Amino acid sequence: MRAVDIIRKKRDAAELTRDEIDFLIRGAIDNSVPDYQIAAFLMAVVWRGMSTAELAALTETMLHSGEVLDFSRLRGSKIDKHSTGGVGDKTSLVVAPVVAAANVDVPLGQKPVFVPMISGRGLGHTGGTLDKLESIPGFNVNLSLADFRCVLEKCGCALIGQTPEIAPADKKLYALRDVTATVESPYLICASIMSKKMAEGIDGLVLDVKTGDGAFMKNQSDAEYLAQLMVETGTRLGKRVIALITDMDQPLGRKIGNALEVDECLDVLHGAGPPDLRELCGELSAWMFVLAGRSTNVAEGRALASEMIASGRARDTFREIIRAQGGNPAVVDDPSLLPRANNLAKVKSPRAGFVTAIRCEQVGVASMVLGGGREKKEDSIDPAVGLVLEKKVGDPVEAGATLCAVHYNSDARLAKAMELLTTSFEIGDAPPQAATLVRKIIGAT
Repeated sequence: MRAVDIIRKKRDAAELTRDEIDFLIRGAIDNSVPDYQIAAFLMAVVWRGMSTAELAALTETMLHSGEVLDFSRLRGSKIDKHSTGGVGDKTSLVVAPVVAAANVDVPLGQKPVFVPMISGRGLGHTGGTLDKLESIPGFNVNLSLADFRCVLEKCGCALIGQTPEIAPADKKLYALRDVTATVESPYLICASIMSKKMAEGIDGLVLDVKTGDGAFMKNQSDAEYLAQLMVETGTRLGKRVIALITDMDQPLGRKIGNALEVDECLDVLHGAGPPDLRELCGELSAWMFVLAGRSTNVAEGRALASEMIASGRARDTFREIIRAQGGNPAVVDDPSLLPRANNLAKVKSPRAGFVTAIRCEQVGVASMVLGGGREKKEDSIDPAVGLVLEKKVGDPVEAGATLCAVHYNSDARLAKAMELLTTSFEIGDAPPQAATLVRKIIGAT
């Protein structure tokens, strides 16, 4: 085979064979195919798309470019959850311990559920699970695969970052996509996400595909198309996959920023927290229980998730996960041990009325500007900074009332953040129609 012939074939909209895709991806890994030809292939995919067979072949080749974890010795289902990212999207820190907590007193005839979660860092204006976890003093997201297995077996859940052994082809391709304007292809996004998730050795996957102003997929039809691709690809690879299309036209919950979001997750695990965050965590957990066979339907799954929180089992499980991964478990009962910013500023409402819209992406960028995210990959993160929304869409507000509290450490960063935040809230005379949090479910039978 020659790379140039395969590139030409894709450029001309012909379907590639599994062997041709395998030749290119393995060539990217061992450098027998140069970067400029891989970049040309990626652009051809952007222009011509991929068939379902091509996409499954690409995903599987990327999946097997490294180690595929084998948890078959663990008696039970291995289920994970993945989100495409949004502002204030912190559900993993609730969902993972909720699902793992159900391993206590498993009913006769049912199996426990294990959650092997390999997560990512923040990307642009969206937060990352790893950054949030690292705001917990001592928490280690860089476990070896051996230690990952040990924590998973002991706690029912472990949360780490991608290791060099997992889907190395994805790392190589993503670096090229990042500099060749080919990141946005739904086919390449699907292969990137699903190759890493399938390498976890899971039996099933719940996908939270965000849509709206604060999501990467602004248009719901684009989000649904990506979700359909991922569900079909996972199914072709023999996994149980469901996708929820969820709202990201305003931040999820009220807290944005790494330590602040951990604090809010602890609120939920203690039985409190904002309604939208509680609802979505319950829905995601329910579907994980269904895919694992732990619940027969979503309503039963919701009830089980609620029981795990009300009984304190989810909270206790999170405490054990933190301890097992080197963190300070005392934060679960004393969130003041989390990093705290030194200064506080407030964004005030210019008039009375109702919050009719929040420019979600702009709010996410403001948090990033404060130091809560990375503008460049090499940037460090300040875990203490962020925002607390005092008002959300539909809330009544008086003139001069606080819309948003800004937790900051740098005066220089504050000015730009305040400039963004003061134009992020729209105030009208009447409340808008309430948004639907879960807009659609794809893959349910």
